[in-house]
Amino acid sequence: MEYILSILIFFPALAATVGFVVDKNSIRAYALTVTAIEFVLSLVLWYSFDTQNPLMQFTEFFPLIASYGIAYRVGVDGISLFLVIMTTLMTMIAVIGLSEKRDLKHLLITVLYLEMTMVAVFLVLDAIVFYTFWELSLVPMFYIIGAWGGKLRIYSTLKFFLYTFTGSLIMLVGMLYLGYVYFQTTGHWSFYLEDWYLIQLPFSMQLWLFAAFFFGFAIKVPMFPFHTWLPYAHGQAPTIGSVILAAVLLKMGTYGFIRFSLPLFPDASVYFTYPMAILALIAIVYTAMVAYAQEDMKQVIAYSSVSHMGVIILGTFALNVEGIGGSVFLMISHGIVSGALFMLVGMIYERRHTKMIKDFGGLAVSMPKFATIFAVMLMASVGLPLTIGFVGEFLSLLGFFRVSPILTVIAGLTIIFGAVYMLVMYKKSFFGPCDKSENQNLEDIKGREVVALIPLVALVIILGIYPKIILDPLDTTVSGLIQQMHNKAILPETKARLYELNSIGEVEK
Repeated sequence: MEYILSILIFFPALAATVGFVVDKNSIRAYALTVTAIEFVLSLVLWYSFDTQNPLMQFTEFFPLIASYGIAYRVGVDGISLFLVIMTTLMTMIAVIGLSEKRDLKHLLITVLYLEMTMVAVFLVLDAIVFYTFWELSLVPMFYIIGAWGGKLRIYSTLKFFLYTFTGSLIMLVGMLYLGYVYFQTTGHWSFYLEDWYLIQLPFSMQLWLFAAFFFGFAIKVPMFPFHTWLPYAHGQAPTIGSVILAAVLLKMGTYGFIRFSLPLFPDASVYFTYPMAILALIAIVYTAMVAYAQEDMKQVIAYSSVSHMGVIILGTFALNVEGIGGSVFLMISHGIVSGALFMLVGMIYERRHTKMIKDFGGLAVSMPKFATIFAVMLMASVGLPLTIGFVGEFLSLLGFFRVSPILTVIAGLTIIFGAVYMLVMYKKSFFGPCDKSENQNLEDIKGREVVALIPLVALVIILGIYPKIILDPLDTTVSGLIQQMHNKAILPETKARLYELNSIGEVEK
């Protein structure tokens, strides 16, 4: 277990490199084996993880540029643990359900390289190394959309790359400046997050640095008004690209807020609570309305993702255990549910070569298994109780209710709007007469499609009924995070606000 985190990070990349010499007829089985091993390793990590310890575990250190304090440092806590497990699970499921046949070998090799960068982002504790993997994750996704995407793939790819790269450059400036501030304060360089957590920054500096990090994370989420790249990316990406983008890459932005912005800039985080909530509310309501107006099934789910990510931001900036824990749980929930929905749309597209809602109708008659699984995922997406989607949304809104009951009620509209546009789409596509000849003899899902979807259906129900197995380790880590924010805050009103929001959790004992 000493080097399990490094194995988790670099095993997919090593396997991808070896994959170049694997026969193209065997590449699917090879990639599935690699992603399955990676998933099992993440479960072994969970089995060995101490759920009562809020600190980083299984830490590793290797100096890279010692004179500037840059080093390979990795560690895992209750937050990053489950995001890593979700990453390895959804990558494996995406490979199982993959239907793309064009240049399959290079596509799967690219996916394995992408898995390496995603896992690393959730485990790396050095800011410069984190940024390196953060940026490297753009390259495989750029290639996946650009090489295997639809007619507008070049435009979509460039928009995706330019948006995210620009935000990341602004974030890099903030990281370098924070490293310089640490040098001025202590006399030596360090980009280790645990070292940065120990220094207290002036309030005005926190505001500027929060803004610098905000652009990098908000564009990746994406938050309103930086969300316009996402529908294009989803619309043009192949199914496996949409699954991974929705399930994992978007969560890197919300994870960044929790790992960097909250503990590094506690006073600024409290100061910007309401502006962040307003942006989240706009995303929740506005994109839900845009989703309702869409005629493309995939675009409905894409805009739905932006709306749900708004709820995650709301929970994150509730700044209490319920809200932050709920937002992380909702990241996991959204990753599973949205990934499954994009996979389902890809399956129907393979059969009909269209994603337009008007081209369907009566699919429940010709594809009953497909319709049933789609219904389960749809109910989870709209937050039906006893499904995984309800738990995260409820806790996120419950956490923010302690901040502002009025804004929370407005945010609760996302459940109503989500139910409207999702149920309308389902009604038009699956119910009514199957009067189009092209839909009457469609093959229902079977084989590898069932294998890919059944585990996700099981998780949707099991974690909806018994979320405790994830929430308990999360609560331990989040409580430590809140305590860390409380200790580092320099303004008395910030300390008082954090104490007020977490009085039930007894932040200050």
